Amino acid sequence: MRYPKNTWIAYVFLTPVLVVMAVLVFYPLIKGISYSFTNMNQYNMGSKFIDPSYEWVGLKNYKELFRSFIAPKSVFRDVLIQTLIWTFVNVFFHFTIGLGLALLLHRKIKGRGIYRTLLMVPWAVPSFVGAFAWLWMYNDKYGFFNLMLKQMGLATIPWLGDSFWAMVSVIMVNVWIGVPFMIVTLLGGLQSIPDSLYEAARIDGASSWQQFRHITLPLLRPVAVTATTLGIIWTFNMFNIIYLVTAGGPIHSTEILVTYAYREAFRNWNLGLASTYGVVILSFLLVFTLIYRRVLKSNQEVNY
Repeated sequence: MRYPKNTWIAYVFLTPVLVVMAVLVFYPLIKGISYSFTNMNQYNMGSKFIDPSYEWVGLKNYKELFRSFIAPKSVFRDVLIQTLIWTFVNVFFHFTIGLGLALLLHRKIKGRGIYRTLLMVPWAVPSFVGAFAWLWMYNDKYGFFNLMLKQMGLATIPWLGDSFWAMVSVIMVNVWIGVPFMIVTLLGGLQSIPDSLYEAARIDGASSWQQFRHITLPLLRPVAVTATTLGIIWTFNMFNIIYLVTAGGPIHSTEILVTYAYREAFRNWNLGLASTYGVVILSFLLVFTLIYRRVLKSNQEVNY
């Protein structure tokens, strides 16, 4: 096959993007992976006055990580389990609440445009602003939630002082921030489904549930899978909400892998081990993405 002679123009336009990605993505990624095979810390990392003196230690960091995972009392294992719980619960509520609200907004109701605008506010507000607003509402004495509980004659809740309620608190914040994205995505998918399919189903006597099960869900699946995949990746790496609301506390009860890696890097200054955590996070996401794509492909082959 002969290509047009002016294909070089495409490479000219792609070059700036490739250069930016190489500088901002690929180079830091390669450096981070290489640091995971070293004993880099605050004492041997070097500076503009002192040359670096860290050494290549091979798989030592990975072996240490594995030993800490199988230890009887392993903080790393607890953090990994909390990361999986955090990701599953958040994405579950993102999808279910987002789908429910998208179905409501897809109907012809009065003031639909106003409702859509209001539901986009959590997404439009910067995440750190939303985190600080929720942090104020979680205040033990003067927070909105505990004041309302007192007004109703109920006991107050130690939102950020108890391990269970601290995890509930950060999940509530992240669900509030993440639902609008799911609404917008699923609403776009709903609007792409032809109305003629529903009209034909109603003529055949299909109930609302049957229409939802046999028309809406199958045709919405490609959009839902993409949105869910992105949601899992973003939630798995959601650093700012946990760091700003609970900072991983109390006693690591809301710590996830990405905040734990940050703590190891910039509080304990064990940069080699922190890079190892980064490689583990990347490996989890790559494995999940590959499995998810294979499942999606198999489902599409069955449907067709």
